[in-house]
Amino acid sequence: MERKMIYVNETDRVFHLSNGEISYILYVMESGQIGHLYFGKALNVKGRYLHMVERVHRPMATYIREGDLYTSYEHLRQEYPCYGTSDYRYPAMEIEGGDGSRICKAEYEGYTLIHGKKPLPHLPATYVEEQGEAETLELTMRDALWNLKIVLSYTVFRDIDAVTRSVRFVNEGEEDLFLNRAMSVSVDFADADYESVQLSGSWARERSVKVRALEAGVTAISSVRGHSSHQHNPFLAIKRRETTEKCGDVYGFSLVYSGNFLAQAEVDNYGVLRVMLGINPFGFRWKLMPEEAFVTPEAVMVYSADGLSGMSRQFHRLYRTRLARGYWRDRERPVLINNWEATQFNYVEEDLLRFAAKAKECGIEMFVLDDGWFGARCNDKGGLGDWTANREKLPEGIEGFSEKIEALGMKFGLWFEPEMVNKDSDFYRAHPDYMLKTPGRSASHGRNQFVLDFSRKEVVDAIYEQMYTLLSKAKISYIKWDMNRSISECYSIAYPADRQGEIFHRYILGVYELHERLIQAFPQLLIESCASGGGRFDAGMLYYAPQGWVSDDSDAVERLKIQYGTSFCYPLSCMGAHVSACPNEQVGRVTPLETRGNVACTGAFGYELDLNRLSPEEIETVKRQVAFYKEQRKLIAQGEFYRLLSPFEGNFAAWQIVSQDKRTSLVTVTRMLSETNGPYRRLPLLGLDAGRKYHIAGTYNTYDAYGDELMCFGLMLEDKSSGQILDGSGGCQDFLSVRYEITAQTD
Repeated sequence: MERKMIYVNETDRVFHLSNGEISYILYVMESGQIGHLYFGKALNVKGRYLHMVERVHRPMATYIREGDLYTSYEHLRQEYPCYGTSDYRYPAMEIEGGDGSRICKAEYEGYTLIHGKKPLPHLPATYVEEQGEAETLELTMRDALWNLKIVLSYTVFRDIDAVTRSVRFVNEGEEDLFLNRAMSVSVDFADADYESVQLSGSWARERSVKVRALEAGVTAISSVRGHSSHQHNPFLAIKRRETTEKCGDVYGFSLVYSGNFLAQAEVDNYGVLRVMLGINPFGFRWKLMPEEAFVTPEAVMVYSADGLSGMSRQFHRLYRTRLARGYWRDRERPVLINNWEATQFNYVEEDLLRFAAKAKECGIEMFVLDDGWFGARCNDKGGLGDWTANREKLPEGIEGFSEKIEALGMKFGLWFEPEMVNKDSDFYRAHPDYMLKTPGRSASHGRNQFVLDFSRKEVVDAIYEQMYTLLSKAKISYIKWDMNRSISECYSIAYPADRQGEIFHRYILGVYELHERLIQAFPQLLIESCASGGGRFDAGMLYYAPQGWVSDDSDAVERLKIQYGTSFCYPLSCMGAHVSACPNEQVGRVTPLETRGNVACTGAFGYELDLNRLSPEEIETVKRQVAFYKEQRKLIAQGEFYRLLSPFEGNFAAWQIVSQDKRTSLVTVTRMLSETNGPYRRLPLLGLDAGRKYHIAGTYNTYDAYGDELMCFGLMLEDKSSGQILDGSGGCQDFLSVRYEITAQTD
């Protein structure tokens, strides 16, 4: 029997979305606008909640009806506010009419209940596989003057504490309209006693955790680079000041989108907090002609009373099982080796085959050929756009080389950068007009390359035909899809002046279209997204590529922070993590091979080094790492993830993975710098069965303990050499890591 999740009080015109764990409550105001009442822990669905509306007379307020000194949108919590009709805060939408007016008065018209969830046209979005998994509420509003229909869509999930939102604008009038602002979600909270949590950084140090108290004014993160960016991730959380990883209220907001975005928290002069997320209005202007529709990207809202880790686990469940999709969603990902950091552009086929043969000896399952295999590519100044093999490097082309890799007993993967072009390429010489470029102005380059105009179908078609031809002929099981520069001079010669504000969004739609066409043509193809590492690591790409390259920084110590921050929103199954050579290419640091393996095992595991350069002892370590990952990869990909110690806050980092049945768990503890005669330490664990006995197998010590002891007293961390924790050599060393395997026992 399906569980009801949307309750409608027709008398009060109140809509209550609840799965028994969370509630989201909204209502229709007397004025016709949609108001917000509550979002948080589940409330009684029989309750009547209009008394939650706070409405008093305020000095200097503007009121929407003459004689009414109480109804001002400036002081009422709303669902999808507009500017100019008494609300002076930032709006969720801004529509411009033919006369230049930007005043919109959208009033409630009706609602529709949907069993399940509808897809969003041409956009990535979460989905359901059975109707009973979710219910959807659509609220229709209309601006009568323009005859503009606005449909607010809400989906609540049965088993995940999340609500998704999207908005559809339909021009049912007779004149052109322009959308200057169309956010995906806006929520007005009753107070502003929160801290914001964002994931920010730069190339090679993506998604560092930044926490700050919200004060009067605007706190915002954004991207105008044409992609979600290394600098800020399209994710924002707000938490109570006392909230920790383990307990306390937290709300997470994630945008299922890969282009320019804005995530904003605004605190007004009465302590009301407005959070919104969507396409960045800067540079955005969408012409909406009669009978046309525009749909915003999906936004996902999560509530947890179980702290930041609780919020993350809700995102992980949803994104791992109902955003990622297709052949590879639930399958074990292959252990791969990539040649880039070992060879860069400098290789010939014989070198690669020796490289792959050694990997096969170690149990690695896939060889990935990175940049340099195509066109006249011997450095980063030429070749992009010419997706045919360089016969000087690969005499029998990709077809012949892929067969040789498969003959070794491995799968073959290949690097592409489909969205880019070098001027030194046959493709550019044939189609110089396919590049994004502002007429009459010079074009900036990044990495000596330029951006193709993916807002144009003929450009996407041309790249698709090249990729399809190669994928059809060669034995290619995986592609690494790279994107190594941001968009500048964003202008398309294919569109008129009044549509240039659409190009950034149309570009991303073109990227999504190419992904979708390739997936439909090759449903068993595994795609890993990359954008100079983590420059487009977002929920939108996860819909097409079930794993992504987290960062170009492969140093294990830096990856502690990068992967820790990434886990706030994204599941381990999508985090590409490799063991690379030392000294590390990015930071020059030397770390133990065991530590590099422990850190990389917490993700989609692989290697990025020349195994032929390792000692026999190191090769044996690699073999053990590969065997361990193969044994545990289902747990790593599908288990519940807990952050235990933050690398941003101390000398230790620790995290834990627990199987769904609570019978097995992995704990990884890494110490950054050595200590002298350090103290005894215990680490309280999470997520275990309190009454179950477990066997703990560490690097040096083993013992049995019950789950309640491990969660209350804690896991006893290993102590060697006069108190030197995590030390296996008899002396202090930096960057050491210990992994604990915890297995349920029979009493």
